[in-house]
Amino acid sequence: MNRIGVIGAGAWGTSLATVAHRAGRDVRIWARESDVVTAINTAHENTPFLPGVPLAPQIRATLDLGEAAEADALVLATPSQFLRATCEALAPHLDLSVPLVICAKGVEIASGALMNEVVEQALPERLFAVLSGPTFAVEVAREQPTAVTLACADSKIGSSLAQALSTPEFRIYQSADVIGAEVGGAVKNVLAIACGIVEGRGLGDNARAAIITRGLAEMVRLSIAKGGRPETLMGLSGIGDLTLTCNAMQSRNFSLGVALGQCRALTDILAERNSVAEGVDTAAAVTALAGQLQVDMPICLAVNAIVNHNADTDATIAGLLARPVGTDSPLDE
Repeated sequence: MNRIGVIGAGAWGTSLATVAHRAGRDVRIWARESDVVTAINTAHENTPFLPGVPLAPQIRATLDLGEAAEADALVLATPSQFLRATCEALAPHLDLSVPLVICAKGVEIASGALMNEVVEQALPERLFAVLSGPTFAVEVAREQPTAVTLACADSKIGSSLAQALSTPEFRIYQSADVIGAEVGGAVKNVLAIACGIVEGRGLGDNARAAIITRGLAEMVRLSIAKGGRPETLMGLSGIGDLTLTCNAMQSRNFSLGVALGQCRALTDILAERNSVAEGVDTAAAVTALAGQLQVDMPICLAVNAIVNHNADTDATIAGLLARPVGTDSPLDE
């Protein structure tokens, strides 16, 4: 796997391109925006989405999806709600033998599908893996130590992909549980908004710890209902990603929650950003999916009510606190 194509030139896609280059691969990154392509190819910096991080001149950007798809492996790093359309556009250019690495974290609003399900529907019979875990793009791009999960049902393909993308600073741990890795990566964004609201309202560290812990229980229940393994959520793609995202202003979802907790309007918060806070859309999709599967996810429901239905924040928090107290087990609803 010497040539790696990266589809999506946001902060995360650009960071993964730097990882692949450091691993000794020939890298092409596809962007929709011509200014991004120009910036990467001439200034060797993705100034719109990853400013201040120099890129190797060997990393080349392109507007041509077909050119990026001419690869031994393809990294899919588009926002979750655009993954299906991107895969459909890739279909004519993609050889069946090229494995896909799904890096988008979320649940599709229109269908309630996880990202692997979107890929399976849009690009049937393709080999794929899911890359997830506690990662801030800028730290990865700056070569700071990071550990992630690569989940793949085919251990041989998973091992080949891990070898192709691993560096001493970017440690890849393998898993066979695609569903667990997907659920962890999606739900943590919703819970990060909840933790941000707690921070913005000044409710304290105890409350944030409670949200993380009880949110993890919601994550485990949804994963089990979808066929995932509960132990996967005790690893990097579960508690690891959740801990990182719920405790730092670098997190787009946490910082959005902080602003909401300070009584700012969601439209104003989003208007100031050029990056996607996946948790807003995922809150709606996850709660709909939980309803279909009859899984109790009160924290995710509360976040969805606030961000997508203009529910009063204090009244929503009061409703959570008024719920009956159960046992301290993720399997109990």
